[in-house]
Amino acid sequence: MFKFGLLTAILDGWSFEEAVDIASEYGFECLEVACWPAGKAERRYAGVSHIDGERVCEDAQYAKYVKDYVESKGMHISSLAFYPNTLDPDTAKREAAIAHLKALIKASAILGVNMVTTFIGRDQHKTVDENIELFKEVWPPIIKFAEENGVKVAIENCPMLFGKAQWPGGQNLMCTPAIYRRLFEIIPSPNFGLNFDPSHYVWQQMDYIKTLHDFKDRIFHIHFKDIKLYPEKLAECGVLAYPLDYMSPKIPGLGDVDWSAFVSALNDIRFNGCAVIEVEDKAFESCREDVLKSIRQSKHYLDNFITI
Repeated sequence: MFKFGLLTAILDGWSFEEAVDIASEYGFECLEVACWPAGKAERRYAGVSHIDGERVCEDAQYAKYVKDYVESKGMHISSLAFYPNTLDPDTAKREAAIAHLKALIKASAILGVNMVTTFIGRDQHKTVDENIELFKEVWPPIIKFAEENGVKVAIENCPMLFGKAQWPGGQNLMCTPAIYRRLFEIIPSPNFGLNFDPSHYVWQQMDYIKTLHDFKDRIFHIHFKDIKLYPEKLAECGVLAYPLDYMSPKIPGLGDVDWSAFVSALNDIRFNGCAVIEVEDKAFESCREDVLKSIRQSKHYLDNFITI
């Protein structure tokens, strides 16, 4: 049976200790810990850092403190999370993202987590084929580094296409089964897989249950997030509009993902990794209590399908 947890990115402004305490108090088993580098976030839910990955690599005492604190609450870390654009057309941004990702791979090994969750990235103004050529340059050395450190790299399947800023191609290449297959052929490493989120399939009109079965050996980590598709808006603007014109991210249970079927399929494929709630719902952003309410409500809903 898989372990049930929380992605800490929603707890922006809370300390590492507070994030662990909240997750423990609410009955979670694990944490996907946000580990962005210090600095201003370029988008919502990014830029959050509850563990300093570079410091873990340099300070054995700090690394031990992180491990001990999590273990003292009866929990463990499912992954170190950092979702940048490693194929950014700005080479300085690209190199900085790759450098931090490699630091997290090393930190993940030091902490005994052995998992990093991230994006492939994409040059949004290039075609899929052109981005795959970039992938061939950028990603084999990253996965080789992960192999050398005994760390798995799980890529989330979000297209990173929401509005004008990501138009036309989005900022994450790994978003459809057809592309998964091509990238897995290029890098057949057992350390390279998916952090699968079914919500991104709702507005793309794809089958998330079939993907679980087709890629069961490549699914390393799971996100529990929902999306609400608005048919009346879609009928007005069509699929070529910005996706946020006809859909909206929601907490689990308030969107269109069939969670009973999804969790049942996870059990069918014998998934025994970690599945974490990812909160990205604007309706719960007005204050800290609303953020905590979104976590409690998400867990309360999913507890109907998950037995710890």
